[in-house]
Formats: sequence, structure tokens, C-alpha cells
Amino acid sequence: MARPRKDVKFNHRAASNGRARRPSTSMSEISENASEPGSPTRNGQAEKPTIPEPTPQSEYEKKKQNFITRTIWTLIMIGFFFGSMFAGHIYMIIVVTAVQIISFKEVIAISNVPSRARSLRFTKSLNWYFLGTTMYFLYGESVIYYFKHILLVDKILLPLTTHHRFISFMLYIIGFIFFVSSLQKGHYKFQFTQFAWSHMALFLIVGQAHFVINNIFEGMIWFFLPVAMVITNDIFAYICGITFGRTPLIKISPKKTWEGFLGAWFFTIIFGILLTNVMIRSKYFICPVNDLGANVWTGLECVPNPIFAPHQYTLPIPLPPWTHLPSTFTIHPIQFHVFALATFASLIAPFGGFFASGLKRTFKIKDFGDSIPGHGGMTDRMDCQFIMGSIAFMYYSSFIAVHKTSVGGIIESAITGLTAEEQMEVVKGLSKHLYNQGVVSAKVLEYLSVQMAKR
Repeated sequence: MARPRKDVKFNHRAASNGRARRPSTSMSEISENASEPGSPTRNGQAEKPTIPEPTPQSEYEKKKQNFITRTIWTLIMIGFFFGSMFAGHIYMIIVVTAVQIISFKEVIAISNVPSRARSLRFTKSLNWYFLGTTMYFLYGESVIYYFKHILLVDKILLPLTTHHRFISFMLYIIGFIFFVSSLQKGHYKFQFTQFAWSHMALFLIVGQAHFVINNIFEGMIWFFLPVAMVITNDIFAYICGITFGRTPLIKISPKKTWEGFLGAWFFTIIFGILLTNVMIRSKYFICPVNDLGANVWTGLECVPNPIFAPHQYTLPIPLPPWTHLPSTFTIHPIQFHVFALATFASLIAPFGGFFASGLKRTFKIKDFGDSIPGHGGMTDRMDCQFIMGSIAFMYYSSFIAVHKTSVGGIIESAITGLTAEEQMEVVKGLSKHLYNQGVVSAKVLEYLSVQMAKR
């Protein structure tokens, strides 16, 4: 029997391909290396520690984080809103302008097709051009109406004021011609869809924002009261709905109930009455804008609208003596209008939200955007505010506004309807009247007589 030879090496099958065998590592060594992160390896280099993957958030944690984010941004928006309102009317107008631009951007974005928009480079530019043209026309109309006594006596602004509508119309026609010239074969449907969509957004957002700005000019109360009513109605609709809501209100918004709808109406009326009693004490809120530099500390001066003065009313039928209630009572007439506005805020303004909900369902989107963290898009928060602002302005113009001759109206009539000689006669006649009242001296009459003689 042959004796085994010592020191005999057996070649591994893997060595036949010319590669050396890798030294084996025992399980104990693996466990030790794994238990000591950063320990040096055999070649002297330190191994990088393994970063554990973050565990996904639970549904509760997601809701908690969203609630915190939503609460923080709600407080930020409330602080910014009141800060702007107290700082002055011009700051509130800037806020409304920013809101309408962001909302317009969100609405036109949901119908956009990026692949086609890239090949049609003027599509977005035309949308923004029409926005700028519409804002120029509407803002100009408001400024001219409320400040014509300043604009019409300025040499540079006079032609822009008297020809404002023609200038605005020609700006729109330029955009219209450019749109027709940019039509490309194979993209007609997309281009006309964008054209119609942008005009719908202009009507629903910019047009209604114009009425909101007019409310600011008429008095801060006509802006803040409708805004606060819509927010109050939204809050109490939710509270009443989850408390005793049973009957569905409308299919497009399944969570809305009749109980929440009517309960919010009642609480909105109560809130409107209480808020109005506070706001009518300050002329800053009830006076129309006559100084854009005014703020809540400097205030405004005006002759208040008669609805802000207390008035005594007598019931047509006396109450029975056993009721111990007076048949005559004193109340500010604005409280009757508060009842009407609260009804609009509760029964009509929510349909702006229903319209927005239907629009989102059509395009299968949850929110219009992510402009406000935790809240979604700007349009998601303002869908009811735009329609309520329009209702408030129409109601104010029809039932509350006191239409009387203004300085701006007289100046406009004189400039546009009288010749230079006739305007001088008006000035001379007014000067005589002021002289008889002891307001001006005789030198003014002499100066005017000399100037008219020279002509």
C-alpha cells in the first residue's frame, strides 16, 4: 500500500482558468466585521457604515404632518391678511391682484398639454398677454371712476383717461390678430381650446376680482364683511355637518349636507351682525377711499352712508302688553343688509365651490395646485370668495350706494362736453359764487377777467 506523500497541494478546479482562489472567510469573521462598522479591512481601508432606509410614514403620521403644515400656513395667511388690511387699501389691492394672478395661472395650467405647448411657443405668452390686457382695462376703469378728479386735470394722464377704453380694445385686438396668425395645422383644436379656456378664466377670475377691488374702493367693510362671512359659513358648515348632518345636499360634493348648509346660514347671520357692530364704529372701514395713503391708524374722513346711522322703527302692529316687549326699537339699517349678504354667503357662494369641485373632477385632479402648503392651490381657497365679492358689489350698487354728483363727475362733464371758452365761463361763474360766499378774494375775479379778455 502506497504511503501518502507529504506537502502535496491539490489544485482547485477554479485555478485551471488562471485565477487565484479567493481566501475564505469564516462566519464568525463576517459577524464581527458587521458588528463593528468602520473597522479596518484586510487591505487597511475602513468600510463605510450602511445607512438604514427610512421607514415609511404611517397614515396617522402623514395626517399629523399635514395638519401641522396646514395650521402654520393658516396662521401665516391670517396674519398677512390683517396686516395688509390695516396697512391701507393699496396693500389690500396688491394682495387681491396677486391672488387673481396665481389663480389664473392655476386654472389655465390644468388644461395645458406640455408636449404641444413646447411646439407652440406663443401659447403661454398669449394667455399672459390677454391677462395683462384685461387687467389694464378693468383696473383702469376702477381708477378712472374713483380718481377722475385727479387724472383729468393731469396733462399726461388726460389722454390716457379719456381714451382708455379705445386703447384697451386695440390692445385686445392686437392679441386676437396675433392668435389667428399663430394658428398651425394639426394644432387647431388645442389652440382654440386654450383660447377659449383662457377667456373663461379671465371672466371667472379677473372679471370677478375687479368687483372685489371695487368693494375695497367703496369702503373696507364691503370687502372684509363678505370675505369673513364666507369663511364663517365654511367653518360652521363643517361643524354642523359632522355634528348632526344626515341628508346629502348635492351629488358633486358628497360630504355636504342640508343640516350643515342651513346651520351655517344661521351662524353666519349671527356672526355678520356682531362683526358689523364693531366695524361701523371706525370710519376707516365705512368710508369710501379718498386717500390711498390712509391706514387704520390715520383713518379716513367722510360723510357716512345713512345706513350706518341708527334709525328708529315702529312695528306696524303693536305687540300684546303681556309680552312686555317694546313696539318701537332702534337699529342700524345696515343690519337688514347683513341678513341679505349672509344669505348670499350661505346659500349662493358655496356653489362657487361646487363649480370648482366639478371642474377638478372633470380633469381628475385633487387640487388646482400647491401654491399654499397644506391647503392646495390658491383657487381651492378662493373659489367661493370670487363669486361672493361679485354678489356684494352688485348688491351694494343696487340697494346701498348713494348716487350723488361728485367732483370728478363734474370735471369730466366739463372737459368732455364743453369748449375751452365755456369752461372759462364755468370757472368765472364759480369764482363769483365763491367770492360772494367770502371764500376767495376779488383779485381772483380780476385775474380771470384779464385772462378771458386776452383770449
